[in-house]
Amino acid sequence: MADRLRLLGDPTRLTIVVALVQGETNPGCLAELAGVAPAALSQHLSKLRLSGMVRPRRDGQRVWYELVDDDVRRLVAALLAPVPARAGA
Repeated sequence: MADRLRLLGDPTRLTIVVALVQGETNPGCLAELAGVAPAALSQHLSKLRLSGMVRPRRDGQRVWYELVDDDVRRLVAALLAPVPARAGA
């Protein structure tokens, strides 16, 4: 888990993973969401792919990425969950 957290400590990779929690998408969309150039996005996706967090899928000439690490999916979902209000706060 420490290796996964190190990878997710990068804001661009965290943005990519948060986007992929919502479903599979293409690199162009991910680059736009993360606010990075396609070349930079490719490097981040490569690290996520080598870690086993994401998997590419070819559809003709297009490539789609999906999040395949269920532990990371649960972690991101927990991070994005609304925090309940504390009594007396």
